[in-house]
Amino acid sequence: MSIRPFVARSVERARSSASHAGRSAASGEPSAPSGRPTTLRAPAGFARIRASASVRRGCGVLVSAAAVAATLLTATGAQASSGSCPDLYVVAIPGTWETSRADPREGLLADVTSGLPGDVRTDYVSYPATAMPWEADVYGQSKRQAVDTARAMLRAMAQRCAATRFALLGYSQGADAAGDLAAEIGTGTGVVPPGRVDAVGLVADPRRGPTDLLIGPPVPGAGAEGPRIGGFGLLTPRVRTFCAVGDLYCSTPTDDFATRIAGFVTHLSAPDPGRVGTYQQEAQSIVGDVMAAGGVPVLQSQFTETANDARLQQLRQFLESSVHQGYPSYVVDNSGQTATSWLHHWLSEIAAE
Repeated sequence: MSIRPFVARSVERARSSASHAGRSAASGEPSAPSGRPTTLRAPAGFARIRASASVRRGCGVLVSAAAVAATLLTATGAQASSGSCPDLYVVAIPGTWETSRADPREGLLADVTSGLPGDVRTDYVSYPATAMPWEADVYGQSKRQAVDTARAMLRAMAQRCAATRFALLGYSQGADAAGDLAAEIGTGTGVVPPGRVDAVGLVADPRRGPTDLLIGPPVPGAGAEGPRIGGFGLLTPRVRTFCAVGDLYCSTPTDDFATRIAGFVTHLSAPDPGRVGTYQQEAQSIVGDVMAAGGVPVLQSQFTETANDARLQQLRQFLESSVHQGYPSYVVDNSGQTATSWLHHWLSEIAAE
């Protein structure tokens, strides 16, 4: 049976949800299911894709697996309060399940921020840090709260302290959020000018791009959610990313279309009304790569029962390996520095300037 391609359908739903969310926010009324979804024209090439039953089943398996994989760690935090103005203000966002609003914690990034020299203030972002559909907030909703909270912290400090410089840190879901906030700032739509941000450190970023400045051994592909359209703009020279070999969150091979689609769907779990055009571009990128690699037959080959079983086995091995949590011991240079110690040293140098 011919159906709309899976990715195109996801974008249409995102457009409908985002449009309704925007109308609800503008009216001040609570969101409710929209009566008639807004139609979004699918990118060229979608109409040529026919999804088999095995593709649909495989997508369901991958979305569930992606949700499990997207839920490993998280964040803590406080708003910038009154008092003296620091030379450097560090906003850190932990990963999935590392923190919560009820129990704010620092998580893995504590190794980075502990003992920074000079006049430095560090605040950790408190947010749900959840991902699973049965939790209070799905991944997209949780990440958006992290972005909104971190943005408000930067704005408050910037308004109070005109000479304070900034640094952004994030791990896992927190890197997803911190990276999106850095992209806003770097492309001129953020709450502070790019020139006030001295450093952005992203550990296990699910939206790592192939051209992002990687510290450590090379890894294939990009993050499971796909790279950020437009990158980091003027902040690009000040962004450092860390991705361990074998970490599927930040290193998905370009030709693994099944995982890329699952990551894209996870990315759309709470669509932003202002980013519908970006979602279209991201969907077009996946479709273009699928067609260039051989089209529908290649895509369908990644959703067979055999391929699904192999992928689930790969995910089990990945989760059991704990590579995603191993950055405090993951060596990234010839001197023996680990990802977290390298990032701590880099921030220490910036703080001392």
